This record gives sequence, structure tokens and C-alpha cells, in this order.
Amino acid sequence: MPNWIKACGADDVENEDLIRFDHEDRTFAIYRSPEDQYFCTAGLCTHEEVHLSDGLVMDHIIECPMHNGQFDYRTGEPKRSPACVKLKTYPVKVEHKTVFIDIGDQA
Repeated sequence: MPNWIKACGADDVENEDLIRFDHEDRTFAIYRSPEDQYFCTAGLCTHEEVHLSDGLVMDHIIECPMHNGQFDYRTGEPKRSPACVKLKTYPVKVEHKTVFIDIGDQA
């Protein structure tokens, strides 16, 4: 069952960048692609649980600031070692210049 929550304003995320969003005990990363689309992944690297919000965004890739592992933020797929476990991704919608993410069931 969808659980849409307000994450940020659409203009809060620069083009080809990301921001950190914390909700309850979870951390998310919200990205804005070169094509002006929005994406969301888990906010911590699957390798060493470092916050991805301190990383570098290039095209559709987020690079972890600690060991330079890379992920495609559209799919969560790891693209460079030491990252080898996929990032969880979340559906995103933009309504009235507000970004919402579907964090799913909390159960």
C-alpha cells in the first residue's frame, strides 16, 4: 500500500545533485537528473553505511564519498566497487512543485 510523504520542494534539489531527507528513523537521498526528473534511494551506501548526500552526482550516478563506490540512482544498481549490493529505490512524484516519496508500508 502506498505511503506518500512530503520530502522537499522541487527547487530544493539543484539539477544534477541530491539532498538528504530524514523521516523518522530512516534516511533517504533525493536526486534531480539532468532531464529534470526526480529519484529517491536509501540515503546510506550499502557498503559502509555512509551518507550518500555527501557524495558526487554525475549524470545518473551517485559516488559514495568514502570509498568511491558508484550506483545508478535511477535503479539502485551498483556500478563500481566496492559497492556490490543494490540501493533500495522509492517511487517519486512531483505535485505543485513539491516532491513526494512513497516509503511503502511501515510494518
